[in-house]
Amino acid sequence: MPNHVPAAAPGLPAARLDVIHDCLALALDATERPAGYSQTEREARAYIRSALRQTCKLMEARA
Repeated sequence: MPNHVPAAAPGLPAARLDVIHDCLALALDATERPAGYSQTEREARAYIRSALRQTCKLMEARA
């Protein structure tokens, strides 16, 4: 996928970060289960939460 962001403005556009944030939040919601998770599911959800936190930090930096 080509990078359409000019070199003078590195990073993702705010709208793209919003979409990424929403997708990660939906992934956590979709996999939520009251009965508990397997070890693999816990690890996957931890990675999603970490990515969500990092995306939030990027969004704050762009604000």
